[in-house]
Amino acid sequence: MSAGVDHIHVIKKPLLSEKSTFAMNERKQYSFIVDRRASKPEIKAAIEAIYKVRVEKVNTLLQKHKARRLKYGVSRPSPTKKAIVSLHADDAIELF
Repeated sequence: MSAGVDHIHVIKKPLLSEKSTFAMNERKQYSFIVDRRASKPEIKAAIEAIYKVRVEKVNTLLQKHKARRLKYGVSRPSPTKKAIVSLHADDAIELF
């Protein structure tokens, strides 16, 4: 992504699952689906700008999807990038 990227385009949506909800409540870690081309500094800047919190650490992973068999052949969805963001001990994001 380039230097003048809008922060809203970096963060696609928060990821809510049982595991991510536990991490939110116990470890102050929040999970997001982000743009595949976004780097860790861009993700950190976007989270800090959108939610007004202090980010300490960003971990990213590229999540590859399983192939799905359909009636016309095999389909493989494109991979998505997931970011796990650790916040400062005093900060929290109110998602709900």
